Amino acid sequence: MTTRHGSSESTAPAPADATAAPVTADTGVPSPRRRSVVKAAAASAVLAAPLTAVPPARAATAAAPVFLHGVASGDPLPDGVLLWTRVTPTAEAIPGSGIGPDTEVVWSVARDKAFTTVVAKGSARATAATDHTVKADIRGLAPATDYWFRFSAGGTDSPVGRTRTAPAADAAVTGLRFGVVSCSNYEAGHFSAYRHLAARGDLDAWLHLGDYIYEYASGAYGTRGRTVRAHAPAHEIVSLADYRVRHATYRTDPDLQALHAEAPVIAIWDDHEIANDTWSGGAENHTEGEEGTWSARQAAAKRAYFEWMPVRPAITGTTYRRLRFGRLADLSLLDLRSFRSQQVSVGDGDVDDPDRTLTGRAQLDWLKSGLSASDTTWRLVGTSVMISPLALGALPAGLLKPVAKLLGLPQEGLALNTDQWDGYTDDRRELLAHLRTHAIRNTVFLTGDIHMAWANDVPVNAGTYPASGSAAAEFVVTSVTSDNLDDAVAVPEGTVTTIASPLIRATNRHVRWVDTDRHGYGVLDITSTRAQMDYYVISSRTDPAATSRWARSYRTLDGTQQVERADGPV
Repeated sequence: MTTRHGSSESTAPAPADATAAPVTADTGVPSPRRRSVVKAAAASAVLAAPLTAVPPARAATAAAPVFLHGVASGDPLPDGVLLWTRVTPTAEAIPGSGIGPDTEVVWSVARDKAFTTVVAKGSARATAATDHTVKADIRGLAPATDYWFRFSAGGTDSPVGRTRTAPAADAAVTGLRFGVVSCSNYEAGHFSAYRHLAARGDLDAWLHLGDYIYEYASGAYGTRGRTVRAHAPAHEIVSLADYRVRHATYRTDPDLQALHAEAPVIAIWDDHEIANDTWSGGAENHTEGEEGTWSARQAAAKRAYFEWMPVRPAITGTTYRRLRFGRLADLSLLDLRSFRSQQVSVGDGDVDDPDRTLTGRAQLDWLKSGLSASDTTWRLVGTSVMISPLALGALPAGLLKPVAKLLGLPQEGLALNTDQWDGYTDDRRELLAHLRTHAIRNTVFLTGDIHMAWANDVPVNAGTYPASGSAAAEFVVTSVTSDNLDDAVAVPEGTVTTIASPLIRATNRHVRWVDTDRHGYGVLDITSTRAQMDYYVISSRTDPAATSRWARSYRTLDGTQQVERADGPV
């Protein structure tokens, strides 16, 4: 693979309709890194009403193009960043409609929010072919610098967004701070976690580790008949138009717009961006024939994803790629859906079969070689499903079935979640053996998917841990809104954790902490001596004004490959 500007690895250029050609900008003097807590400036500039099958009221009467879905940036490089927006050129040209005129959209990048010092300017054409989404891949910026950006069309300006470039590849970086989220179900609640992350004002970037949207019909998943707010379309999404409309619904959320306008996102997909329990040849939530062909549905979902997300595909059609943040950290991002073998049920297939794969051969080799070649202090790996082994058999029967339902697993004979790395143990064994054999230190897996918060050692051999040692650390963040265990069994928050946590930890000695019940987000803070995850929880997923509070902090110290409890947030 080739390295682009020493920061992001790529084997093929992005398709012309997905990402504009890189644009060179004037360089400026890096602004100081902000550590103060500020309010999200874009919150008052976005729409709160969800997208429906008819245009929003503002668009219905618009005589000029409007920006109803906010602005975003992503995949920061030392000299650039990817900018995104969606323009509604006419009242009829709503997402998924496939209609509307070509529209010239001008973008501007400045060193200040007032745009008195513009360092880059250009234009792109929004067309119905890409659902009137626009991407501009800006280059020529200064490293480790805050910039502000906006779009304009037909005399109308978009909201203003802030972004930040990555440090220079050889920079001696003293610290990095990333927001970390996953599993954001629009119907299950409000995105208060995004609002609180946006309000911090101190993030270098934020990571979304999968399940940015959900594909199910209204009320069909994770809400247990308690839909907080309806998404569009009401039916399960299958076609390209369906996926576009669903993405657009999410992007009308004011808290999500605020976070996108505050810091660049680094995103990977999991299964629900396509269909539940996706594998290379199908999905649990796909019926061949009745819902079309799997190849057509997967292609539609991926096309809509790359249209609506500020993600720079390293290899067309996947999300695995690598970003670098000076000499302090690099971040390998995995695609654990496009290449995997079909999941097996425990007892119906061999999870240890070396012919079955989670990553695919090429991706696993890419990950191993990248970890070996890394010269940074920390090697971060963004993975959509948990790599630490997890035996669930110790849970009482009253919790096993809710766990199975929550994870979309068979409810009888549950012992392992075979949608995780537990279902593909040969890939895990090979990867962890590589870390151990080559003495690769300071590998930290960052994980979503499971709707619970975890701090784990990643044991070389779970059966003989702790004697066998730990090969890496893993921090798992809970869901933004998707059901966790207290939701699944309808008991007061904290009830299930009190019962389940000691049982899980007794059976899985490498698990240092687990919270099965609460929603929220993580903040990963990295220095040369430690990588620390601060876990935050929100007061309610159904209250749009929910508060946030710190819950726990865990860290891994340089050279230890183990996690330990930290006193508090940094």
